[in-house]
Amino acid sequence: MPEIRLTPEELRYIALFQDVTGATVKDCILLDNENAVIFIVKKGDMGLAIGRKGANVKKLRKILGKDIKIVEDGETVEDLAINCVAPARVRGVKVVEISGKKRVYISVDPKDKGIAIGKNGKTIARTKLILRRYFDVDDVIIV
Repeated sequence: MPEIRLTPEELRYIALFQDVTGATVKDCILLDNENAVIFIVKKGDMGLAIGRKGANVKKLRKILGKDIKIVEDGETVEDLAINCVAPARVRGVKVVEISGKKRVYISVDPKDKGIAIGKNGKTIARTKLILRRYFDVDDVIIV
């Protein structure tokens, strides 16, 4: 796993998120080009992070003025890949290494392919970013 360094701004966002939600944040990724923030929360803290009827997400969106994406941490590449494309129904995840390049194939229900890819490929791009950051994955493919 590569070393993850957080900027002072990311640390401030983590502190704010934890104060608002009470959930434990493992990582924070700022996406300036998308005006968004991704929070990786401790396994089991997803409900606490979102809040009743999404109250915490709405509050954070209002305070930060950015789109908020919350992903539950996973111990393996497969777990984290499934959590990244949620709420899409995942049928299976396969990790293949070909000539030193690590690829993750995520098989989703055909009805949920659009959810897994996201508008303009946003979800898949964020999934690639997160999996690269944690597991040195070179590519993510939705099948």
